[in-house]
Amino acid sequence: MQPRKVLVVDDSKLMHKMYEVMLRQYPLVYAVDGREALERLREHPDVELILLDVNMPNMNGLELLAGLRAEGNRTAVVIISTEGLEEDAARGLAAGADAYVAKPFSGGEILDVIARLPQPAAERAAPAAGEAAG
Repeated sequence: MQPRKVLVVDDSKLMHKMYEVMLRQYPLVYAVDGREALERLREHPDVELILLDVNMPNMNGLELLAGLRAEGNRTAVVIISTEGLEEDAARGLAAGADAYVAKPFSGGEILDVIARLPQPAAERAAPAAGEAAG
């Protein structure tokens, strides 16, 4: 997947800075919890990937994910879980996440996970620039 825009949902400003460095090739939008993430998604309907921390105040990542999937939102989601909390990753995948990454992770690891995600359906259906349809 080559997302046009990525929503980073994490209550750690340090993690925001790390994503800024690791994912500098992508436009990033940030939220500190699930409630703010919902606002950002309304403001940025072109978000194609959500990097979602699990443990956050107000609305945690699993609550946000469950709400998005219940509304029919199929935006790709990668759960970011703390190492040793594999149950968070398992619950996230069961709730509809597309992949997970355990903290700590390297830039190469997160980029590899993103690359393996399928392109959004609209992009798979559209011919690439310069290709003839038909």
